[in-house]
Amino acid sequence: MDLSKLAFVFPGQGSQFVGMGAQLCEESSVAKAIFSQADEALGFSLSHLCYEGPEEELRLTVNTQPAILTMSVAVLKVLQEKCPDLKPDFVAGHSLGEYSALVAAGAISFTDAVKTVRARGQYMEQAVPAGQGAMAASVLNMDRQKLRGICEQVTEAGYPVQLANMNCPGQIVISGSAEGVEKAGVLAKEAGAKRVMPLNVSGPFHSSLMQPAAELLQAVLADIEINDANVPVVTNVAARPVTNSSEIATSLVEQVSSPVLWEDSVAWMIEQGVTTFIEIGPGKVLAGLVKKIAPKEANIKIFSLQDMDSLTEFVGGGEAC
Repeated sequence: MDLSKLAFVFPGQGSQFVGMGAQLCEESSVAKAIFSQADEALGFSLSHLCYEGPEEELRLTVNTQPAILTMSVAVLKVLQEKCPDLKPDFVAGHSLGEYSALVAAGAISFTDAVKTVRARGQYMEQAVPAGQGAMAASVLNMDRQKLRGICEQVTEAGYPVQLANMNCPGQIVISGSAEGVEKAGVLAKEAGAKRVMPLNVSGPFHSSLMQPAAELLQAVLADIEINDANVPVVTNVAARPVTNSSEIATSLVEQVSSPVLWEDSVAWMIEQGVTTFIEIGPGKVLAGLVKKIAPKEANIKIFSLQDMDSLTEFVGGGEAC
């Protein structure tokens, strides 16, 4: 298999499901060890929550973030065990997934990462009282600048709202105060948005309203060891690679209240010659986004690895490694 330039990408919040990791840990001691490390680091059985639920508990931001990180790193470790010579040219993660990417790049230890994202989830939930913030996925044929202009207009009227996730062409998420998101959604529809769909989230993530969470997270990051990355990490904040430890810390703080430039990040990696993306972790959300971002003529290969079946299929007869 000709992998040419290769990127590992890691999913963010929303990809979780009850049962994730159960089969993988039954069949892999490497994966089971990662879940055990998470349980020990957090002081409760995250593994049981992932395997058995209940779903409403798993869906809480404070639990979802360490759960997805743990699942993603467990899949990564199994992949590395099966394909020790498979090395990415770049790593990236969607929002929370950036922490999984940093673990993969050797910049943060898994134990520190799982504790940090647990705190990150707590701070994000606490930053804005329930019901006062919102997010909406705008599925539309609308220019990014046009939607940004609408958000600025509503914000200037006293209802904070901004672009939060640039996921792929035609899919932009807006975030902010509940009133701001509602008003911007109405204006977006009037301006040609096909659909404005509220998201079932607990807060206005990646908006300026998350600044209190960013400040608290900065103190946590100052207390953990962050190393220079051994693989360039394409950050959400800049859609460009970083390897320097201080730049990594800065980008993680900024990320909480800044837009996720996922479309830009994937497009940049393709421009650098990446022809294969391997999504590592629960779900297939990123694979779908990459397909929509990649030019048809680029002939991009995309794999989603999320359990032992998909890992075994990828490894096949060994040609992938």
